[in-house]
Amino acid sequence: MQRLWQRLRKNRFVVLGRVGMDLYADPIGTPVHQAQTFRAAIGGSAGNIAVALARQGASAALLSRVSADAVGRYCREELARYGVDCALITDQSGEMRTSLAVTETTQTNTQVVLYRNGAADFALCEDDIPQADFDGAAALIVTGTALARDPSRSAAWAALHAAKAAGALVVFDIDHRAYSWDSADQARSLCAEFARACDIVIGNDDEFGLLAGSYEGGEAFARSLSARALFSVYKRGAKGSVTFTESFAISTGIFPVTALKPMGAGDGFMGGLLAGLAQGHALDAAVRRGAATAAMIVAGFGCAPASPTTPELDRFLANTRETPCT
Repeated sequence: MQRLWQRLRKNRFVVLGRVGMDLYADPIGTPVHQAQTFRAAIGGSAGNIAVALARQGASAALLSRVSADAVGRYCREELARYGVDCALITDQSGEMRTSLAVTETTQTNTQVVLYRNGAADFALCEDDIPQADFDGAAALIVTGTALARDPSRSAAWAALHAAKAAGALVVFDIDHRAYSWDSADQARSLCAEFARACDIVIGNDDEFGLLAGSYEGGEAFARSLSARALFSVYKRGAKGSVTFTESFAISTGIFPVTALKPMGAGDGFMGGLLAGLAQGHALDAAVRRGAATAAMIVAGFGCAPASPTTPELDRFLANTRETPCT
């Protein structure tokens, strides 16, 4: 286990999953159906995680596919602008497309319209995996949506085996999106199997409930993973989170902010947590950094644009009081 903790100090991450373009109704507060202008931003869980890591000083590469068109090029160029390594992104020709979300920044009842038919990232295949160098990587991060379809599902497993063979950790963000799966039973079976093979598993109460087969059993399922994993994090929204290791549990509160949108919190949590561990912070402090990153993102415009740098995060932590876990 100590070897795995030390591995995180390499501070280089490969993130496997989707990236997309988000179009936000502008100005802030404008409903989508009344908008005359929109502002673009990076979207997609894996893309957002990669940006969060890069913004906090980590080396982050995205392993994915994007459509060979203007939207795909936008994603590449924006990721690069944030400091994300795009060398592992493959252009997907044909009729498959990069995901597009049309959304708004409002405090309540946020409308999000997602276009994700024939998604280009689902075309990621096992042949794409050898290009990723896991020898110098701290960890592979896999977002659960990548398991919803083949060949992406097989690619995720191939990446897991390659990362473990190289001594890197494998981190799993359950990231359940029901619209991507054929059924809840399929998602439960495949995600639970993948989670049991990983070193770190992070999800919210609904996602762990899905894997357990009932909402009531979700926390126990998250705790059970810590018997073989480095740790698991059971997130409970406004009630904070519980981090389970083999020998102890950590309760972490939230940082109260005025939220402008519900999206991006989980991606920011992952990025802030792993960046914190890579910087040498203890587990409890790193989880707090993840929670603070999540708060800053939901309080700002967009996900990637609101993702804080390390100095910005440090200032927020110094000036914002944590609400204890309940």
